Amino acid sequence: MRELIKKCVRQYKKSSLLSPVFVAVECIFDVLIPFVMTMLLESGIKQNDIMAVVIYGLLLVGMSLTALLFGALSGAACAKASNGFATNIRHDMFERIQDYSFEDIDKFSAASLITRMTTDVNMVQNSYMMIIRIAVRSPLMLLFGLILTISVGGPLAGVFAIVVPIMLLGMVFIFKKAMPIFKRLFKRYDRLNIVVEENIRGMRVVKSSVQEQKEIEKFTSASQDVYNDYTKASKIVVLSNPIMQLCMYIVITLIGFFGARMIIGTSGIALKDTQLSMLITYSTQILMSLMMFSMIYVNVTMSKASVDRILEVLNQQPSIKNPLNPVMTVENGSIDFENVSFSYKGKGGVKCLEDINLHIKSGETVGIIGGTGSSKTTLVQLLPRLYDVTEGSLKIGGLEVSKYDLTALRKAVAMVLQKNVLFSGTIRGNMKWGNPDATDEEIDQALKLSCADEFVYRLNGLDTHIEQGGSNVSGGQRQRLCIARALMSNPKILVLDDSTSAVDMNTDLKIRQGFKEFIPSTTKIIIAQRIVSVMDADKIIVMDNGKISAVGTHEELMEISDIYREVYNSQQGGGDFDGENQ
Repeated sequence: MRELIKKCVRQYKKSSLLSPVFVAVECIFDVLIPFVMTMLLESGIKQNDIMAVVIYGLLLVGMSLTALLFGALSGAACAKASNGFATNIRHDMFERIQDYSFEDIDKFSAASLITRMTTDVNMVQNSYMMIIRIAVRSPLMLLFGLILTISVGGPLAGVFAIVVPIMLLGMVFIFKKAMPIFKRLFKRYDRLNIVVEENIRGMRVVKSSVQEQKEIEKFTSASQDVYNDYTKASKIVVLSNPIMQLCMYIVITLIGFFGARMIIGTSGIALKDTQLSMLITYSTQILMSLMMFSMIYVNVTMSKASVDRILEVLNQQPSIKNPLNPVMTVENGSIDFENVSFSYKGKGGVKCLEDINLHIKSGETVGIIGGTGSSKTTLVQLLPRLYDVTEGSLKIGGLEVSKYDLTALRKAVAMVLQKNVLFSGTIRGNMKWGNPDATDEEIDQALKLSCADEFVYRLNGLDTHIEQGGSNVSGGQRQRLCIARALMSNPKILVLDDSTSAVDMNTDLKIRQGFKEFIPSTTKIIIAQRIVSVMDADKIIVMDNGKISAVGTHEELMEISDIYREVYNSQQGGGDFDGENQ
């Protein structure tokens, strides 16, 4: 917790310090109130001294209002500090996640990251709130209460030596039994979030496959696991209340019994009845402080697992970083793979790409085909350093990609995925992701180039609202908008990863012709399943099991590549992808 506080409290240090100061003042008045009450009874009411009653009464009112004021100030400072602390944690986690490479993101599941930024942060926030307020109040009330109890009751304070060990043994038993369950509970939450996330993302598949009941059963199972663990842990933790109450009643009973005997035996000389009442009040405060202290210990101990999970995210160093003195400009779109191999597990892992040697001139149009699992997408993900090569050298513009500034490199390499994402907002807002300073004229040009203008202006133009994920436009429309967004950055390299699969053949052809005419200097890499989408490319790369099987034009590959010829003939035979028959 100390490391996390040091990292994230920042501008809320003042509030974090003021809260315990205000609490300390509040505690002083809370402890003095029973003492003044005793003076009121002894010097005022018993002596029939109206003036003393008025003075002590006004003093009590003033002390109560002062305690209330400082309690309110403490609460306000504590709320500001704890909420600000939690805000900083979420901000720092989100900012760190933005720096993650794909490799780093693969280490944490999306559901786990969501749990860490919500449930775990809430747990830490509650613990921090207790630390800067209740954790200060409890020991102070305990200390002041013990001092006054000993000074007034003398030997009667020995009652606590009997009761406190019972209480501590009970707390140790509870913590020992409950903590392993609470630690396991966070993993249950992760699994529950995974089920929810999968269901929501795959809702169309679930409904089209009529698998709602199966998903309900999965969710019920995950939810039941959370319920069972939480209930089991809660049943153990709630034992602390009856244990504390039992100890409280034992203390009050013993103090009342022995105190009454002292009063009767010494005729009120050793102990007065008003002092006995004050002792009982202080005993209650002491035991309540111990109860609060045990609650703090439970919550802080529970939050330790959350703190560890949060620090895992914050301390995860991005595997891909900017170099010292990075190159800020990508000169052109030439690409050179030299003996490149790649494994998601690093050196020693199974290689997804092996011995890739490929040279692409700036402005060329390159097609990539291959079966599922042939690592076509993996190959192009190396270009913007979403992953780093495991072995070999990858150059863009004649320079190693690792020497470029990451922002400059990724602006120069625009990628359009088959399942690209549109964000909620307007079409204009989505287009400005590619270029925040783009004018409407520039956006119009990109929309025309991607053939998206055909439907955009049938709607509400650039002000057309887009739902989250682009759910209110078709798959083909979504792909065309994503292509337009990528074009907005004027990239040196444009990668289309099967991103025209949802558009018709005629539109696909128009898009490719537009690229050739309007962005001739941009290197175009087109990953496609249908050969007609890459037939007119300057060169076509055939991938097979992570290796380059063949490279050439359409005519050359028909002569030298069995894989290419087989795919072409199967598509021609089926007629689905025969451009001449459309």
